[in-house]
Amino acid sequence: MTEKSLAEMQREVDRYISQFKEGYFSPLSMLARMTEEVGELAREVNHQFGEKPKKADEADSSIEMELGDVLFIVICFANSLGIDLAEAHDRVMNKFNTRDADRWTRKNVEP
Repeated sequence: MTEKSLAEMQREVDRYISQFKEGYFSPLSMLARMTEEVGELAREVNHQFGEKPKKADEADSSIEMELGDVLFIVICFANSLGIDLAEAHDRVMNKFNTRDADRWTRKNVEP
C-alpha cells in the first residue's frame, strides 16, 4: 500500500460520502459518532493492555481497525466543516514546538 497525504485521504473520503444523498452527518451527530468510535478504541486498548480480557463470545477487533474508524470520522468531520487537516496539523505542531519547546526532557542525541 502506498503512502497517502492527508489531502488525498480527505478527497478519498469525500468521494465516498458524495455517492450518497444523505451526505455528511450534522456536526453534533458527527461528534456523537466520534465519541462512539473512541469508546470502541478504548475498549480494545483495555482488552489488550488493561485488566479486562474479552469474553469468549466477543468478536475479534484490533486497535488498528479502531484507529482507522476514528481517523475516518475525523476526516468526515473535517470535510463537513471545510477544514484542511494538513493545515490544522501544521498549526498544532507549531503550537507544540513553541509553547511546549522546553516542557519535556529531551533525549541526548549523539552526532
